[in-house]
Amino acid sequence: MPLGPQPHGRRGTVEKPYSPLNLRLILALFGMVVCTVLATLLFRAGWTVPGWLLAAWAVVAAVDAVVIQLRRRARARAEGGRDHSLFE
Repeated sequence: MPLGPQPHGRRGTVEKPYSPLNLRLILALFGMVVCTVLATLLFRAGWTVPGWLLAAWAVVAAVDAVVIQLRRRARARAEGGRDHSLFE
């Protein structure tokens, strides 16, 4: 990783780094989709206990995605910028 200045177009500085909320949102949504698909496959195969565990994990990922989105909106309001909603 180069030790020089950030690439052009990047927001954030050394004193005030850019928030990783966008990456966290993508990872939470990816985890929710993967857990939902795997839980469905496990239920169809007759493995109910692992299916319920993955379904619960998918619910946790969905709640995490909602919390992350609320933090993104609060950050946008605090910065006085445009509200970066997920579905705009």
